[in-house]
Amino acid sequence: MRILFITDNFPPEVNAPATRTYEHCREWVKQGADVTVITCFPNFPQGKVYEGYKNRFIQKEVVDGIKVIRTWSYITSNAGFLKRTLDYISFAFMSFWFSLFIKTDIIIGTSPQFFVALSAYCSSTVKRKKWIMEVRDLWPESIKAVGAMKDGRMFRLLERLELRLYRSANKVVVVTDTFKENISSRGIPKEKIFVVKNGVDLTKYVARGHAKELKQKLDLDGKFIISYLGTHGMAHKLDFILQSASQTDNTNIHYLLIGDGAKKAELVQMKEKLKLENVSMLPPVSKDEIVDYIDLSDVALVNLMKSDTFKTVLPSKIFENTAMQKPILIGVDGEARKLIEGYEAGLYYEPENEDKFIGAVTKISANQKLYQELQKGSLKLAKDFDRKVLANLMLRIIKE
Repeated sequence: MRILFITDNFPPEVNAPATRTYEHCREWVKQGADVTVITCFPNFPQGKVYEGYKNRFIQKEVVDGIKVIRTWSYITSNAGFLKRTLDYISFAFMSFWFSLFIKTDIIIGTSPQFFVALSAYCSSTVKRKKWIMEVRDLWPESIKAVGAMKDGRMFRLLERLELRLYRSANKVVVVTDTFKENISSRGIPKEKIFVVKNGVDLTKYVARGHAKELKQKLDLDGKFIISYLGTHGMAHKLDFILQSASQTDNTNIHYLLIGDGAKKAELVQMKEKLKLENVSMLPPVSKDEIVDYIDLSDVALVNLMKSDTFKTVLPSKIFENTAMQKPILIGVDGEARKLIEGYEAGLYYEPENEDKFIGAVTKISANQKLYQELQKGSLKLAKDFDRKVLANLMLRIIKE
């Protein structure tokens, strides 16, 4: 089977979409599929092309058996509605153009943003091939939730486009059960919607013995480390975490925030203004290095702003951290909370509730017996979401 996968995120980018796509495609190649990925040049989250790459018209490479075609696009930082839209549309057009020259049996387009899915839809129409829409976020609903778009004419136009894509796709693959419920409640037949949740490659998340040395380098010996590794964006509400850190009395507790994003500069300024000695903020690290930073952590932080929209999401960092037996402090209600509490893999606190957050931090850092129980639950959760199993599930959906 020849599979064409269109995505705007792919390694060496280290965000959740890039990792999911790469690990799925790599497994499909192992199972005998001929996989081609069309993507842009790596630039997330800073909007700057990674070292070793240039934003050329086209570049081809092979990554673990996956044929990767990188195309030119208008690259910008995640700031400004017009520039972001130009970024999205330029990649959609270029990926559509190059897709016309790829021999394939089926096309997959992944969202967000769903201009990528629009590219896959247009390609399938011209090439007369079936296509699958993978939904990793309910876009544009999620951008309205963070205040990046108002409920006006543009929003309603994008919503109509969203529904048209759902209807036209031969199958829709979503990452949570609540996504399926949301989409089916809007008139899309349930029988064409399939759930393939996020997961983790268990072979990659194994301690390498570097944590002690890294702790010493960061001057964190003897600290109870609560870490956040990921995008510093509008949805992640990390200003709440910094404010809570300023109210954390236990000097043994240290917050480690690693990553970049639209809000990073503001957060650095806030840290300096509050004079937070119990917070360290580091730039993004490679996928290879992430393992060491998870290893040195005691607890992983998964935090989003308070919104009903985010009750439908299941952040992928849950799985990477639980694979290394790191209990989760989960500030996301809904499906994510249900998962963590069901496996007894962490503690929930109400999003943006400072008292509840500090209470959860105090409880998990002070009770060694509870901490060990949460570690056991974390490992069980990770084993149940082995990426290899999930990739093969999606391959079966594709083949049907």
